[in-house]
Amino acid sequence: MTQTIVESKSKTAIIGFDQPFCVIGERINPTGRKKLAAELEAGDFSTVEKDALAQVAAGATVLDVNAGVVYNSNPDPNETEPPLMRKMIELVQGLVDVPLCIDSSVPGALEAGLEVCEGRPLLNSVTGEEERLEVILPLVKKYNVPVVAISNDDTGISEDPDVRFAVAKKIVEHAADYGIPAHDIVVDPLVMPVGAMATAGLQVFTLVRRLREELGVNTTCGASNISFGLPNRHGINNAFLPMAMGAGMTSAIMNPVALPIGPTKIAEKRSEVSAAGIMLPEGMDDEAFVQMFGLGSTKSRPGKEMEAIRAANFLTDNDPHGGEWIRFNKATDAAGGEGRGRGGRAGGRRRRA
Repeated sequence: MTQTIVESKSKTAIIGFDQPFCVIGERINPTGRKKLAAELEAGDFSTVEKDALAQVAAGATVLDVNAGVVYNSNPDPNETEPPLMRKMIELVQGLVDVPLCIDSSVPGALEAGLEVCEGRPLLNSVTGEEERLEVILPLVKKYNVPVVAISNDDTGISEDPDVRFAVAKKIVEHAADYGIPAHDIVVDPLVMPVGAMATAGLQVFTLVRRLREELGVNTTCGASNISFGLPNRHGINNAFLPMAMGAGMTSAIMNPVALPIGPTKIAEKRSEVSAAGIMLPEGMDDEAFVQMFGLGSTKSRPGKEMEAIRAANFLTDNDPHGGEWIRFNKATDAAGGEGRGRGGRAGGRRRRA
């Protein structure tokens, strides 16, 4: 069985067909997060610290670290990203013991991260573009690390799954020319939004099976891409992830954390409840209030996607005897509300004779 080994100084994560699904936490990324980008430019890493700890607590196996900030003071990422990446890698690996994924489009930032990262990180990423292959694959060989291979090339991202497979095959073959084995290539077949392309899910499932059977490689994806632009994105993600796992996908870059409910939403709901004439117990705190009305939690906790992944691990026998599933559902309220087994009726429906 193909196994991709990713390591920190003290912990090993194995991405493989016969392994539990590998969750690569995506939150340490300033793309689309103006507040985080401003903090990083100002040298404030408090959100990075919180995101690292919360993702590991929610069950992330690996943490992706992206330093892609375009500074207002200096818009050249080739100058700003390498030192920032170095700082972020040092900080995160000092806080958590899980392996890291070094994520950048700037080769200098990738190498800066590789120079300070302990263990055997995952490198994110290489594409099928000739120039990119010639720059990134030597780094992969030099540092003996696995790499995410994204299925697009100089022609862009094709809507044809056969073309995306051909690009993945090209990258695997080029890597072999450098002495990089297929088990160190984790292919991202590129997930399209199902709202824009009705066959997006079917395409990914077919591609993942081909990549596993014909190239023998592990796979990953940006899981939330599938639901982009649609309502109830968690509902779509919760269906997509187990189906992708069933097709052979072995990891995903995703957010494992259900973000806490903020004070503004709580205040709005309290006003709504009061206007409806509903009497609440005196002194009810915010956590009890949001739990009562099904709003979530005031604390960071595992997202619904993590529940779906843990269930799928159990159903595919990658959680022997359901140990992880049972631990997940035995978590107490004091641990932040993880799990969904509390308060339910024991046992199942009696079967009729």
